[in-house]
Amino acid sequence: MKPPFLPALLIPRLPFYYGWVVLGCVCLAGFARQGPAVAVLSIFVVPMTAEFGWSRTEIAGAVSVGGVLAAIVSPVIGPVLDRRGARLVLCLAVLGVGLATMALSLVGSLLAFYLVFCFARMVWAGPYDLGLYGALNAWFVARRAVANSIATLAQMAGLVALPVIAQIAMREGDWRAGWVAVGATVLLIGFLPVWLLLVRRPEDVGLRVDGAAAGTVVVEPRFSRAQAMRTPAFWLLSLYTVLVYPVQAGVSLHQAPHLIERGLAPMQAAAAIGLFSAMSAVASFGIGFLPRRLPVRHGLVASAVLLAAGSFALVDVAPGAGVWLAAGLFGLGIGGILTLLPMAWADFFGRESYGAIRGVALSLQVLAQAVGPVLSGILRDASGDYTRSLLVFGALAALATLVAFAARRPAA
Repeated sequence: MKPPFLPALLIPRLPFYYGWVVLGCVCLAGFARQGPAVAVLSIFVVPMTAEFGWSRTEIAGAVSVGGVLAAIVSPVIGPVLDRRGARLVLCLAVLGVGLATMALSLVGSLLAFYLVFCFARMVWAGPYDLGLYGALNAWFVARRAVANSIATLAQMAGLVALPVIAQIAMREGDWRAGWVAVGATVLLIGFLPVWLLLVRRPEDVGLRVDGAAAGTVVVEPRFSRAQAMRTPAFWLLSLYTVLVYPVQAGVSLHQAPHLIERGLAPMQAAAAIGLFSAMSAVASFGIGFLPRRLPVRHGLVASAVLLAAGSFALVDVAPGAGVWLAAGLFGLGIGGILTLLPMAWADFFGRESYGAIRGVALSLQVLAQAVGPVLSGILRDASGDYTRSLLVFGALAALATLVAFAARRPAA
């Protein structure tokens, strides 16, 4: 496949491996990805429900519907990624998220909000995820942990920055100005680098994965989707995904209301969420320095343990040190699963059919993410607090530790 003009011009002149340029593009696109993230939506919940009279459950429902749509499209997008590469998928994803989040400034009804936000959330959860990690895993094997950790850190930075950008814009205008600012940021940061510089895989430009010298043998598995789905490893990783992602999404969306209900001032709750995000970034970055000989399942076990501990610690949390401990534990667990799971799929099954294999698994992931917020909301409405939902989420994460212990890289 013929590469874009600019990479063909740059590659012979660069003193370093072009995969690092690809990583830079992925980082910028990943930063921009967070336009329809739950943390960004949470900034708009109060002003939009105040203007339109929508319930919190109706707002949370849009997150879940977008996840269901992503589950439908992801298995279709995966093979396209394998054939055409991440450039096409990511360019369309950035455009879709940027234009949709800007269009949210124009909505005037719940139906219009669902149509626009669910589309943005579908792109965020499906094609965008496949494009980001598909690009990285095509260029890195031995250095995959470093590349994935840096890319996840960039996404965390977007998760911190975009709510702030929205809030600043809302101070100068209203919630509609906030959505315009979010969408414009997505387009300005995310689109051009991907369009101009991304290349499908190193072999397309005469390079070798990881920048290895000619003649170096890079050993990696090569599974088709059908072959992968016949292995126990595929279903164990899928089950792990189904267990941890309701925890990730359910706690993330409802953590601020829970902390306020437990007696924290809104500013203290915001600070705890900030610590949660910061510790996620710490975990993501730290994973890049772990020895590659360490099995990825060990990291998955540790991440699930941290999620369980954080969920249980949140149950009876009160103002004081316990808040920071719970937020820190949970944040470390989230950073772990966000970085390690995409890496695990590539490590277990290889680059050749990564999109097709990950597309099926991603359907399960986004469905699990869709369940979490709704389940938490239902249990909260039924009982009057978040205790039941946190106990359920802690139990799911604890069960995931056992599943991760059993997951082994399949024999090629």
